[in-house]
Amino acid sequence: MTCPLCLSKNCSDFHRDKFREYLQCSNCEFVFVPTQYHLSDSDEKERYDTHNNNPKDPRYRKFLSQLTQPLSDLLSYGSHGLDFGCGPGPTLSLMLEEEGHQVDLYDKYYVKDQSVFKKEFDFITLTEVIEHLSDPLFELERLTSILKPGGIIAIMTQTLSRDIDFEAWYYKNDPSHIGFYNQKSLQILADQLELKMSHYSDRVIFFKKIIKRLC
Repeated sequence: MTCPLCLSKNCSDFHRDKFREYLQCSNCEFVFVPTQYHLSDSDEKERYDTHNNNPKDPRYRKFLSQLTQPLSDLLSYGSHGLDFGCGPGPTLSLMLEEEGHQVDLYDKYYVKDQSVFKKEFDFITLTEVIEHLSDPLFELERLTSILKPGGIIAIMTQTLSRDIDFEAWYYKNDPSHIGFYNQKSLQILADQLELKMSHYSDRVIFFKKIIKRLC
């Protein structure tokens, strides 16, 4: 089995429950679910359709503010961004627009606007998205290619720290969650993409595109 994050062939059994199995890459420590256990597109969308992402819900806005507040502190007023994986009820984009930024939307199921991949952005957000990606390296390479030098990819996901009891961990129980990242796997991903990583919290990670200076 090939690791979908670093493409190493050195992957081994990590955990198994009554629903599916989990593998771990010995190179980058990425934990992932084999493809035979992935939801079909129709089943995945049906699950997302039940999400109640109401932009007027103060609890949901507080949850998203874990990312929007520190990200806004890093952005210049009027920055242009992309909310990748915005879902059926975009809220994060509205919160950033309230801060004076412009935000385009893309979602595999709800906003299939391929024109965004012909633009360049100051920032790109993936809020509770990266754990759903079956090919995270491809998607992050694609997003990095449309990120301006000095731009930021802002990620929110629950990271898998060493003190977490994986068997009891709630985050793995969502059948649409198929990839689990720790500090090492995120750093290797950043290195592959030539991005500078910084952890804001155990849930929020920033990747900054390095400005390459001519000699």
